[in-house]
Amino acid sequence: MTRVEVDTPHGPARAELHCAEEARAALLLGHGAGGGIAAPDLVAVTRAVTAAGVDVALVEQPYRVAGRRAPAPAAQLDVAWLAVAEDLGERWFPDLPLIFGGRSSGARVACRTAEAGEASAVLCLAFPLHPPGKPEKLRLAELDAVEVPVLVVQGERDSFGQPEPSHGRDVVLVPGDHSLKSDVDAVSRAVVEWLNRILRLID
Repeated sequence: MTRVEVDTPHGPARAELHCAEEARAALLLGHGAGGGIAAPDLVAVTRAVTAAGVDVALVEQPYRVAGRRAPAPAAQLDVAWLAVAEDLGERWFPDLPLIFGGRSSGARVACRTAEAGEASAVLCLAFPLHPPGKPEKLRLAELDAVEVPVLVVQGERDSFGQPEPSHGRDVVLVPGDHSLKSDVDAVSRAVVEWLNRILRLID
């Protein structure tokens, strides 16, 4: 594991790199709004994915590196994420397809930046379809705008809602709530199975 700092227009971000023995792709994973890269689902997915031959970069947004818990505005998150993706793509993963991903808020960032960052696919862990108790405030447009393959892994009791599968978008329900920590093995299995399938298509 290697830690690197990346300069962005909104301050330094940090990436924790976990490299596979013979990588077929690189997965960039962002954290939730108030959490960090030590979230149980992110840790479990990182372990499983590197074992399956995919490099992983766990990305900490500048506001977290600066010690703040309150997230930056969406536009700043997106700009910082794209700066990190460009830097890591050039320095660490120059010949690999990049897959954007994250949990909760990080999943939204991955969706919004997929086109600009030329991501080959998008992984959403616990996508917050709407705020709890406010199903009228849908964020489905962010998911629908992604034109590359998408996997959404969602807790069966997630109070942030349940996205529906659609063309190019798989949705896997696992036991638990928005934290996805009830059955991290089920989360990891879903991600690895999907990655193996889409990487055959990308190759």
